[in-house]
Amino acid sequence: MLKLSLMAVFVGIAAALVAWLLYRLIGLVTHLAFAGQWSFDFTAPSVLGAPTWVILVAPVVGGLLIGLMARFGTERIRGHGIPEALEAILFRKSKMMLKVAILKPLASAIAIGTGGPFGAEGPIIMTGGAVGSLMGQVFYLTSIERRTLLVAGACAGMAATFDTPIAATLLAVELLLFELRPRSTIPVAIACFVAAGLRPYLIGPGPLFALDVTFHPDTVVLAMAAVSGVFGGLLATLLSAMIYKSEDLFHKLPVHWMWWPAIGALAVGLGGWLEPQALGVGYGVIDKLLTGQMVGSAIVVFMIVKSLMWVIYLSSGTSGGILAPLLALGAGLGGLEAMFFPGSQPLLWPLLGMVAMLTGVMRSPFTSILFALELTRNATALPALLVTCIVAYGVSVFLMKRSILTEKIARRGRDVFREYSVDRLEHMAIKEVMTTGILSVPGSISVHELAANHFDAQQKYRAYPVVDADGKLLNVVNRQVLNQWRENHIDDNSILADVLDVDPVVAFPDESCRSVAVRMAVEKLDRIPVVVSIDDRHLLGMITRYDLLKPYTHFHDEERVRERFFGNGKVAAQSDNKP
Repeated sequence: MLKLSLMAVFVGIAAALVAWLLYRLIGLVTHLAFAGQWSFDFTAPSVLGAPTWVILVAPVVGGLLIGLMARFGTERIRGHGIPEALEAILFRKSKMMLKVAILKPLASAIAIGTGGPFGAEGPIIMTGGAVGSLMGQVFYLTSIERRTLLVAGACAGMAATFDTPIAATLLAVELLLFELRPRSTIPVAIACFVAAGLRPYLIGPGPLFALDVTFHPDTVVLAMAAVSGVFGGLLATLLSAMIYKSEDLFHKLPVHWMWWPAIGALAVGLGGWLEPQALGVGYGVIDKLLTGQMVGSAIVVFMIVKSLMWVIYLSSGTSGGILAPLLALGAGLGGLEAMFFPGSQPLLWPLLGMVAMLTGVMRSPFTSILFALELTRNATALPALLVTCIVAYGVSVFLMKRSILTEKIARRGRDVFREYSVDRLEHMAIKEVMTTGILSVPGSISVHELAANHFDAQQKYRAYPVVDADGKLLNVVNRQVLNQWRENHIDDNSILADVLDVDPVVAFPDESCRSVAVRMAVEKLDRIPVVVSIDDRHLLGMITRYDLLKPYTHFHDEERVRERFFGNGKVAAQSDNKP
């Protein structure tokens, strides 16, 4: 862990530099596309005063370039980044290619800089993950260690983008690491805090959306926060469904996928012509919504245009992040809620709308809560944030089988389920499931006696433990071992104790079922004898593959058997055998 923690420092530095570089690239492309200027300042396309024909044409040119880069560079630059990182973690041993680290930020800068309604965070997450993975491939590391560095780079990229190191670390736990262990959590946290520490010097100081307002969530506000969570979950579900319906339509087009981004960019150009504020990342619009500077019909127009642009262009396979659009649309939803919800805190609802959308789409409720706190540096809305996020999470889970982050992987034939639960094998000891009272064979008999008495046509057991006169285990013998002896011309009159290997694979009663299951898989065994301890080889029993299924029987009973212990003085139980 110490080695990974040290490497995580350099991963965090690299991720912060990637974030800075992508911001500069986006600024350059934006100025070149919409103003014909050479400038690296990060700005919105809408403030550059581009003529209509530029707004219509620039996104299409960007889409053409991205399609060419994906076709002749690498297809892995397509998408918003997080599903691609998940796929690398789960199915490619956390290995990412060098050209992904080079082409992904370039393609994203082109997509966003030419007006694409995306955030910079998705490409930064993907590129940071690629940097971490590449560093892991330089050294002799396990797949788990590479995964830790990949996730460290990805989440450090998010921390550098939004100055949210705690939320970025929690995102790793809720979404990317698939475990909560010090070996991975500590390096990821180090990388995130290093990247966030460098952000003021590279990108700028202070929270991205500071809210200097004190909220007082009373009972009515908390009740309406739950309603806001319902609306956010519904909108998140609707947009997720629209994205994949739109993607299905693109797949039906009679043209190569290389041209899809250019076709999708037509919607961006038209949308930018109707509502220029919908172009680009949209941080300025989010700030206006959070501070109440955008109201009424302006919000409605913005939300309709932004959502259609985002859905169509993202489903075309271009490159860009989803967090910023979700924040913008969620803040817009909250701005509309503020017009109708009771109370004297209108600025609360755009904040709640943001986290409701984020939770509904990503299904990471606690990350969303901390993300809002760090993004605004305002903790007074915490009770309302908790209510909104949990309700939005419930609505999303109820209405959608998968989130937008895992649906893409599932469509490639690989299901990803992110629910955390207790590892039943980890929490049951061998002594709770092993088979006792087993038949053993004395080591003093001959090979011939063993074959005649235990491996004849009426063979009762597949294997037998062999013990010495004191009942201590020598080894386990089965028909395969017997056949090997005969192939090696071992004399049938040889005594078992003389021909057996006396270094057997064993298990101990207090070991977890998980550790023994791993040992059984590595050694390619279907049963392992259980002895008292490493120094005391007295045989206690046998653990088989079937025995290792017993913890899951307990799990099934806990999940399916419903019991009542009070009422009429009887104990009643009902079993639900549905899977």
